[in-house]
Amino acid sequence: MATKLDVVFPLYPGVSFLDFMGPQAVFGLLPGARQIFASVGGQPIREGALTLQPLTRLEDVERCDVLCVPGGPLGGAVEDPVFMEGVRRLASTARFVTSVCTGSLVLGAAGLLKGRRAASHWMMREHLAHLGAIPDAGRVVRDGHILTGGGVTAGIDFGLTLAAELAGPEVAQAIQLLLEYAPAPPFNAGSPETAPEVARARMSSLTVGEIVFDPAAEEALVRRAGEALRASRT
Repeated sequence: MATKLDVVFPLYPGVSFLDFMGPQAVFGLLPGARQIFASVGGQPIREGALTLQPLTRLEDVERCDVLCVPGGPLGGAVEDPVFMEGVRRLASTARFVTSVCTGSLVLGAAGLLKGRRAASHWMMREHLAHLGAIPDAGRVVRDGHILTGGGVTAGIDFGLTLAAELAGPEVAQAIQLLLEYAPAPPFNAGSPETAPEVARARMSSLTVGEIVFDPAAEEALVRRAGEALRASRT
């Protein structure tokens, strides 16, 4: 492993904190790791009652070894040309281009997943096809130098997978032990295949902070992003 490892998390309005809090807890324990949390203009990023500040200006970050794009409602990322240009620019410098949850759709909208297998949150996974990617139901999916994690909590699995690649399985296992990552969920409701119908019905009424997730609106945004990508390639 290199003695210095720069990991950049590009953050945007609406991003899900848990998407990057899991992997950053893992990466922060890697030898030589420096984690950079960046937003357009260095603007503070909120989720509910929590605010992250100060943040690095995304425009000022020149390079990285690992780019990790977390998920959340996509408008704050995909509809911001400065943010998307930052993602494309940093991806061109990175040894690994990665994401958690719907962050893979941001990578896809940036034109980085054409012909690549990628994971995402189960509600949005199939929409990766609009962006030229190949949806994969895996919890952690690797296609070349691109690693994508599934929904939210898959970020920890993804983080440990990449830690093993960067520093070896012994280091990754030591980090897992330190974090006491030994999942034993109280319910078998973590996927649509296993969740009872009552849980699926109740899920639609949940909100994250002040954000109401609208699957139809998100799909429409992804479709527009896909159309823009195709137009740019003609």
